[in-house]
Amino acid sequence: MSTCKTAFSDSNAPAPAPSATDMSVTIAGVTFKNPVLTASGTFGSGLEYAEFLDLSLLGGVVTKGVSNVPWPGNPTPRVAEVSSGMLNAIGLQNPGMEVFIERDLAFLKTVDTKVIVNVCGKSVEDYLDVVRRLQNEAVDMLEINVSCPNVKEGAIAFGQNPDSLYDITEKIKKEAAQPVIMKLTPNVTDITQMAKAAEAGGADAISLINTITGAKIDIERRQFVLANKTGGLSGPAIKPVAVRMVWQAAQAVSIPVIGMGGIATAEDAIEFMMAGASAVAVGAMNFHDPCTTVKVARGMEEWCARHGVSSVASLTGIVNRQ
Repeated sequence: MSTCKTAFSDSNAPAPAPSATDMSVTIAGVTFKNPVLTASGTFGSGLEYAEFLDLSLLGGVVTKGVSNVPWPGNPTPRVAEVSSGMLNAIGLQNPGMEVFIERDLAFLKTVDTKVIVNVCGKSVEDYLDVVRRLQNEAVDMLEINVSCPNVKEGAIAFGQNPDSLYDITEKIKKEAAQPVIMKLTPNVTDITQMAKAAEAGGADAISLINTITGAKIDIERRQFVLANKTGGLSGPAIKPVAVRMVWQAAQAVSIPVIGMGGIATAEDAIEFMMAGASAVAVGAMNFHDPCTTVKVARGMEEWCARHGVSSVASLTGIVNRQ
C-alpha cells in the first residue's frame, strides 16, 4: 500500500536539506516541532492512522474526546455527506478513560510528538474526574470540549453560556496538572464574549471552531438523514466562518489561539495563522485523505521557504500588523 509514511519516510531517499525556517511554535510553555495538530474526533488517538503516516512528523496529536466512563454515542445513522463537508452526530462515543489510558496513551508514549487529550463530560464533576485521572500521565496539554453540538446534555450548555464557561474553566484549572485549552463552539452570538470568559477563568489557550450545527433531509424518504436530526457541520464549507472567528477571538484575548475548521491545504493553515492562530488543527479532511496533516505541515514549510519566512510563528496575526 502506498502511503504518506512511505512517501515522506523512505529510508532510501536522500535526507532533506535542513529547513531555513524555524517551524516550531510554543503554546503555554509547550513547544511543538511544527504548528500542525490533529483535530479531536477525526483522528482517534493516532492508532488508526499510524499505518498511513509517521505521527512524529506532526506537531501534536489531539485525541478523540475522553470521558470518565464509556459513552455509547448517538444512534445510527450518524454521518452524512453534504456539499463541501460532512455532518456528524457521533455523540462523543468513546471507551472511557481507563481503556484510553491503557491502550491509547500507552501507544502515544511511543511516538515522538506532543499529546493533547480532549476531555468531555456531562457535568463539571465528570470533567474533573478525567482531569484528575490524567494528572500523572504523560500528557502535554488538555483540550476541554465544552462545545460539542451532538451531546444532549452537558458540553454544549457550558460552551454557550459565558458564566458557565468561566466557572468550569476555573474549576478545571485548579485540578489540572497540564496547561488547559478550552475548545469553543461557533454556535454563539458573540465568539469574543466566550473567548474572554475562558481567558478570565484561567485558560492557557483556546481552540476554535468546533462544528456548526446543521441538518440534512432525505426528500424521498421525507426524513432527517441523521437519527439525531441535527449534526455538526465540518469540512471546507465552514472555513470562512472559522477564519473570521479565529481572527475575532485572537484580537479579544492575550492567550494563544489554535485555529481549525475546514483546513485542507497548507494555504488554508497559513490563512488561519495570519488571522491570529498560533497553531492549527486538521479535522474532516483526515477522512478524505489520511495524509492531509503531513501534507499540510510539509506544504507550510515549503511556503515559508519560498517567501523567505524565517519563523512560522511570525505569521501569527500578521494581518493585524500591516
